[in-house]
Amino acid sequence: MSVKKGMKAAAAGILIALFWSLLAGLGSGGMLNFVESPLRDLMRAKSDAERQPHPNIKIIKVDDYSLERIGQFPWDRSVYAELITELAEAGAEAIFLDIVLAEPGQNPDADAAMAEVMQSYPNVYLPVVFQLVERQETKGQLDVRSVLYPASTIEAPRDQAAHINVMPDKDNTVRMLTIGLEDQEAAMVPAMSVVLANYLLDEQLQIRYDAKQETWYRGEQAIPLNSKSQVTIDFFTKPREQASADTGYDSQSFFDVWSGAIPAEYYEGEVVLIGPYTTGLQDEYYTPLSRTTTMFGVEIHANMVQSLVTGAFYFDTGKPVTYALIFGLTLLGLLLFERFPGRTSLYIYCGLVISYAAAWLIVYQFFSHFISFTYPFLALTTAVGWAVVSHYMEERKERSRVTTIFGRFVPRSVVDEMLASGQEVKLGGQRRDISVIFVDIRGFTSMSERLQPEEVIVVLNEYLDLCTKAVFNWQGTLDKFIGDGVMAIFGAPVDLPDHASHAVRAALEMKQQSDLLEQRCLEKYGIGVKFGIGIHCGPAVVGNIGSEMLRLDYTAIGDTVNLSARLESNAKPGQILISSDLYDRLEGRFVTEDMGQIKVKGKEQPVQVYAVLGEAAQA
Repeated sequence: MSVKKGMKAAAAGILIALFWSLLAGLGSGGMLNFVESPLRDLMRAKSDAERQPHPNIKIIKVDDYSLERIGQFPWDRSVYAELITELAEAGAEAIFLDIVLAEPGQNPDADAAMAEVMQSYPNVYLPVVFQLVERQETKGQLDVRSVLYPASTIEAPRDQAAHINVMPDKDNTVRMLTIGLEDQEAAMVPAMSVVLANYLLDEQLQIRYDAKQETWYRGEQAIPLNSKSQVTIDFFTKPREQASADTGYDSQSFFDVWSGAIPAEYYEGEVVLIGPYTTGLQDEYYTPLSRTTTMFGVEIHANMVQSLVTGAFYFDTGKPVTYALIFGLTLLGLLLFERFPGRTSLYIYCGLVISYAAAWLIVYQFFSHFISFTYPFLALTTAVGWAVVSHYMEERKERSRVTTIFGRFVPRSVVDEMLASGQEVKLGGQRRDISVIFVDIRGFTSMSERLQPEEVIVVLNEYLDLCTKAVFNWQGTLDKFIGDGVMAIFGAPVDLPDHASHAVRAALEMKQQSDLLEQRCLEKYGIGVKFGIGIHCGPAVVGNIGSEMLRLDYTAIGDTVNLSARLESNAKPGQILISSDLYDRLEGRFVTEDMGQIKVKGKEQPVQVYAVLGEAAQA
């Protein structure tokens, strides 16, 4: 690879890497987070055998069955107070009511009953709702508009309130737990799942917040959070009816527990979540487990609790690592693609993609780190696309250059045929019916003696140029220059049905142009220039002759060629002689003169010849 190509590839690599780095840097997850997130979902997907819900987490469902029997929602708060009191007295480890009670109820006695519950049982928790600013001005953070604590009439202590904000990603899928939020008084409000998880964790693994370090810990392990204090959660159960009795959290209807059909003692030592479990209460979200079936909020909170208990966190390597991977993979790919072009570069691309995918899996499985896959992969794909296009353009450019150069030595039609066939140039030929022209300057030797060599070259070049143009104008193939002579073929390598008339018209054009050349030579050098032309048609072998290793010559051989040359040697200055075979093919389209028979070298019998004077239509 040349230095120039290397610099060009490096510049292209930097531009490609900058483009994808820019997209990766936009927003919290980049412009293509909707692609990256599902890939990570697949990585964290669990089989049914792995979906083992925590046995000490139970859900009491506010479902359609309960609504039918207790009445229209919202219920009187005394209903909650009665159920929570029974659970607490029965020895429930912790109780969470996933129903917002931010405003005083219509029944003061019911609020008083709830207040008594909150004062009597410190393991009972109510939700706090953070209302966020719709258009977040601070990138990567959460701006709070207001905070809804439990109503003052309920008298819930602050340490018995925790936030329940569930924040879907841009694709409306819940993947993250916001572990803590600061209220307007700069007080840290933990997520409800944090509070409940601590009831299931040993003391040395308790989840806590270090205000000085602004870090959340699970025991001594720092919880890997993004700039919004969010951590990705696992899901241990399927949503709703997809979860069987074995794969879903142990759950019962609110009415059955409240009415005593299920004794409160069933929940002794358990963490209990009470919440809506019906579409009508509009507390449901999509999760990575299903894009068609939503999961109720109370189920999501239960999964968040279990995620914190298991502590199976993953660490996002962050944007600096993503940028480094984009640049490294792009530049490495382009270096290899430039060094090994063609099909090999596609094999290298596939190898790099497979290797990177394997590294992506290994880093997650063994080191619990997520590196970005989408942006480095797309950067590498863009690099190989650029390399393919660049190689194609270079090949087109080189093909055009070679064709131009080669076409100055070999007929352009021959070049085109060889390039189109895609085959190696080989020795050999094929029998074709063609017309052959031989042209020669009359008196060239005497002219060379009278003129300076430089002047001879000028005249010779003009003569050869006008002959070449005439041949090409009538779809002929310029075979070769023979000193001051020219040989041309009509009908090969490209088929030309009426090659005889084309050859004669080319000869007439040469004669016309030679008259003009003669006038210029007389005016400039005082010497006239005349051509002698011979044309014959018939079968000949046309193809490549010469050395397989050194040089090939595309030409025609056979008696047809020889007779054409003999006619040219017998032609007088300014005369176009044709054979009787060619004359028969012209069918009266040209004005000719019968020149009788002449004896030519190599022929035992005399040859009938004619002189072409012009086209019949013009006459």
